[in-house]
Amino acid sequence: MQETMKAIVKDKAAPGARLMEVPVPQVGPKDVLVEVKATSICGTDLHIFNWDQWAQSRIKPPMVFGHEFSGIVLEVGDMVTDIKVGDHVSAETHITCGRCYQCRIGMRHYCQNCKIIGVDVPGTFAEYAVIPDKVAWVNDKSIPFEIASIQEPMGNAIYATTDGSPITGETVAIFGCGPFGQMACAVAKQAGAFKVIAIEPNEYRAQAALKLGADSVINPDKEDLYSRIAELTDRAEVDVVLEMSGHPKAIRDGFKLLRNGGRITLFGIPSQPITLDLPQDIIFKSAHVIGITGRKIFETWFQVAAFLRSSKIDIRPVITHQFKLEEFEEAMALMKEGRSGKIVMHP
Repeated sequence: MQETMKAIVKDKAAPGARLMEVPVPQVGPKDVLVEVKATSICGTDLHIFNWDQWAQSRIKPPMVFGHEFSGIVLEVGDMVTDIKVGDHVSAETHITCGRCYQCRIGMRHYCQNCKIIGVDVPGTFAEYAVIPDKVAWVNDKSIPFEIASIQEPMGNAIYATTDGSPITGETVAIFGCGPFGQMACAVAKQAGAFKVIAIEPNEYRAQAALKLGADSVINPDKEDLYSRIAELTDRAEVDVVLEMSGHPKAIRDGFKLLRNGGRITLFGIPSQPITLDLPQDIIFKSAHVIGITGRKIFETWFQVAAFLRSSKIDIRPVITHQFKLEEFEEAMALMKEGRSGKIVMHP
């Protein structure tokens, strides 16, 4: 086994990152060492690369970042019993403590002491990665590595779309059609939504949303959002809003368009604090507001596996570009410009 590896490192508190040669991580008694075959770029990774306000408050350089991946197990710790060398794995990237109140009542996805791979502990933009065996998810070997690498974000989309209220027969507005929003379009349609309306100014992403299940797309930069919603619905409002962009205006518009008693799910991460009209947007509207982070551990993973086994959703169109790890700067630039769906890198 080699002693060093290539990895993308957030090497200093500034925009950008570097491809560096770093030591291969060591395996602890309850860890597994994985040869990374595919690792995809998440919006969180772009936050870290750009070094925005959120990243500055959370990341402590130097740090190998990245967290969405798939690969092959090369080594297991002495106390690992259910993961074998040769297994194909991905990871639940939220490492929970198992001891806090939320963990003990079966709500590990709300763990008070959660650590995130590639944010709080070394990540997967590398040739090799070490993960705790308790977060390893064994994949069917028939699943291509690039598809297996995007199960984690697909889980985000499933959780955000289906948690909180049923959407069968409902009109759903999805703000932001990056990869998460695109997958949410597909999940919402297959979950029985009556109408899926995507709100997306980027033409590339708008077309992708239509391919993945959106019935209509509104460009809020060129069309009046409220009049278009009135044309597409019978009440000039929607039952469910999925806010996947984190853009302040999109968040405010989402609250305005939500019907009284409707559900708004917030998944996108704003780069700075925003203001809302609480009386009008939430209180008097009796809005059901849900914040989503991660997935239900491991309930959502079983749902992802079921979707992948079925022929109802084909998520391959979400992956639009694949790069070598060394080409990460080009990949980040492409993602920043919005000229891509999901970007997968291969060490």
